[in-house]
Amino acid sequence: MYILFNFNRDWMKFKMSRSLYWLYVLGCVCAVSSLRVGVGIADVTGPPAEIAFMGYANLEQTGHGIHLRQFARAFVLEDNANSTRVVFVSVDAAMMGNGVRKEVLKRLQKRYGNLYNEGNVILSGTHTHSTPGGFLLDFLFDLPILGFVKETYVAYITGILKSIIIAHNNLTPARMEYGEAELLDANINRSPSSYLRNPPEERAKYKYDVDKTLAQVRFVSPSNKIIGVINWFAVHPTSMNNTNRLISSDNVGYASILMEKALNGNKTLPGKGRIVCAFASTNLGDVSPNTKGPKCEFSGKVCDQEKLLCNLPKERCFASGPGRDMFESTKIIATKMFDTAMKVLNQKGEDLTGPVGVIHQFVEMPVQEVPPYDPVTETFNTSAAAGGCVPAMGYSFAAGTTDGPGAFDFTQGTTGTNPLWDAVRDFIAAPAPQDVACHAPKPILLATGRAKFPYEWQPRIVSCSVARIGGLFIAAVPGEFTTMSGRRLRRVVMKASGAKRVVIAGLSNIYSDYITTPEEYQAQRYEAASTIFGPNTLNVYLHKYHELAGALVTGGELDPGPAPPDFSDQLITLVPPVLWDSAPWGHEFGDCVKQPQKSYSYNDVVTATFVSGHPRNSVRHGRWFATVERQESASDDSWTVVATDADWETRFTWLRNSKILGTSHAVIEWEIPEGTPPGTYRLHHYGNYKYILGGIYPYHGFTDPFEVT
Repeated sequence: MYILFNFNRDWMKFKMSRSLYWLYVLGCVCAVSSLRVGVGIADVTGPPAEIAFMGYANLEQTGHGIHLRQFARAFVLEDNANSTRVVFVSVDAAMMGNGVRKEVLKRLQKRYGNLYNEGNVILSGTHTHSTPGGFLLDFLFDLPILGFVKETYVAYITGILKSIIIAHNNLTPARMEYGEAELLDANINRSPSSYLRNPPEERAKYKYDVDKTLAQVRFVSPSNKIIGVINWFAVHPTSMNNTNRLISSDNVGYASILMEKALNGNKTLPGKGRIVCAFASTNLGDVSPNTKGPKCEFSGKVCDQEKLLCNLPKERCFASGPGRDMFESTKIIATKMFDTAMKVLNQKGEDLTGPVGVIHQFVEMPVQEVPPYDPVTETFNTSAAAGGCVPAMGYSFAAGTTDGPGAFDFTQGTTGTNPLWDAVRDFIAAPAPQDVACHAPKPILLATGRAKFPYEWQPRIVSCSVARIGGLFIAAVPGEFTTMSGRRLRRVVMKASGAKRVVIAGLSNIYSDYITTPEEYQAQRYEAASTIFGPNTLNVYLHKYHELAGALVTGGELDPGPAPPDFSDQLITLVPPVLWDSAPWGHEFGDCVKQPQKSYSYNDVVTATFVSGHPRNSVRHGRWFATVERQESASDDSWTVVATDADWETRFTWLRNSKILGTSHAVIEWEIPEGTPPGTYRLHHYGNYKYILGGIYPYHGFTDPFEVT
C-alpha cells in the first residue's frame, strides 16, 4: 500500500512538472509569436549626374557617377498583443523631409488603409553628404541644389515605399535582442571648445567628449536565425569630402554593405540579401570621422581650432583621415564599425522583452514655452519658462566646419555683425527686433523664419516621435543633436519612461538643422549658429520628449499637433532638363571605345570607356549602370553578374563631352579583390539615351573578355 501510494504521488508530481514545463514552453512560444518582424531593402539612388549633393552646400559639388548606391532599409514591427505596428526606415540620404514622408504615407494608405500613418512611421536619414539633393521642399535647403529636383524626390519615395512593402510582406515571428560595445578611434569632436562649456559636473559623468558606444538591436527568428540588425553609432558620414563627385553612402553605408555580405554570403549582390543590416544616424551633430583633425590645406600645419584660420592666403582649414585619401578613410571607418557590430552580434544579447509602441506629435517650435532644464540635477525648473524662436541662421553657419569649410571670410565663433551682410540679409528678409533678442548671442545672418519668397525657407513645425520595442526606447528627432544634447535627451527619456536603454534616431521625418545645449550655444560655432530655434531649442525638445515618453508608458493620448504646411504647388527649379543625347560619328550608344587589357591579377584596376547617354534619363533601380560579369560556360556563352555599381570595388563615372552635341561617355572601373576566382570576365554598361525628336530608349554594351589570373 505504501509503495502504491508513493508511486501515485511521484507519478502525479511527474505529470504536474511535465505540465508546468509545457506551459512554460507554450508561454515562451506565445511571447515570441506575439511579435512579428519584417525587413526589406530597396534601391533609392537619386540622379547620378549634374545634380548637386545635399550636405556641404557646395554649388560646385555635382554628381558625375556612382561610388556606392543608396538604399532604404525598412524594419516593420507588429505586436499582436496590443495590435500595434512600428515602421523604422534607415535611408542612405542626407536627411529626411516631410514631403517625402507624406507621399510615402499616402501611397502606403492606398494599399493598406490606415495601418501605416503619421503616428507609426519613422524615416531616418543616415546623413551622408554625397547624395543628390532637391527633395526637402524647404527653400534654404534646396537652394544650393538650384531648387526642387523631381528625380531625387521620386527616387526616394518609390524606394522607401518598396522597402516597407517588402518588409510588410516578410513579417515573421521573432524576438529582439540588444547589445553594445565600445568603438574607439573612429570619431572625434569637431567643436571641442563648445563641448567644454557644458557644466564640469555633467562632463564628469562621461569618459569622452563624443559617444563611443555602438548600440545594436537584432531581430532573431524562433530558430535562432538573424532576420535583421539595426546599429547606431555617432559619426558624421563625411569621410567622403566636398571634392567628391560620385554618389556614395559613405562610411555608414559601406558598413551596412559589409555586414549584409557577411550575413548573406559574400557572393550576394548589395541590396539583394535576405538579411538587412542598417547603420543608422544618432546624435552626430559635433562628431567627425576625420580623426587626423583639422590641418591647413597647403602647409599641413594644425589649424587654429577656434577660428579655423590658416596663415597662407586662401588656405582652407579642414580635417581628414585616418586614411591617405577620402576613399581609404571611408573604408577604414566603415570597417571599424562593421567589425564592432559583428563582435556585438556574436555575443550573447539582452532580451528586449515587453510591448511594442510608438507615439508622435507635430510641434510648432517658435510658440513653445517650457521650463529650462538643469543638467546637473537633471530636473526641470518649473518656476521659470523659456521659449523657442522664429527660425534664423547665424554668421558662423556660413563658415562651415572642419569636415567642409564654407565660403567667403566667415569664421567660427562670430558674435558680431557686418553691415554689408546685414544689408544683404535685410534685402531678403529682415529679422524682427524680438528675433534679434530671442536668438542672442547669435548674430542673425539669414532671417529664414521671416522669408516668405518663394515659399518657407526652414520649417517652423517639426516631427517628434518616441518608439518602444520592448525594453528599448527610440527617440526619433528631426535634426542633428550634438553629443551632450543627445546625452541629456537620453537621460530625460530614461527618467520619464523607466527604461534602461535609450537610443536616438537622428535626422528623422523633418530636418530642422542642429540642436546644441544652451551652454554650447553661447560659443556660436557652426553647430550653434545652425541651431535655428534659438538658445532654448534643446530645452523645448527635452520637455517635449519627456512628455512623449511618459504618455507612451502610461498609454496617455496627446494632441497630434499642427500639420506642416504643404508647398508642393509652389516649388521651383533652376536645374536644366536633359535635352537630348547623341553618339559620336561612327559609334552607337554602348560602344566600348577604350577596351581593357587582355589579362589582370588581384588589386589591378580594370578600366573601360563607353559611349553613353545621360544617367538622368533613368536611375535604373535594381538594373544598374555597370556590372562585372564572369563567364560560366564558353560553350553557351553564359555570364553571371559578380559585382555591380553598388559594390565598393567598382566605380561608374559619367563625363560630358559636349552639351551642344549631347555627347558623353562613361568610364567603368573594377578593382579586382583578392580571392576573385580566376577566369574570364567582362565589364557591361547599361543606360538610356534621349532621342532628339523625343523618347527615351535603352541601350547596353560590353567589353571584350579579359582574364583574371
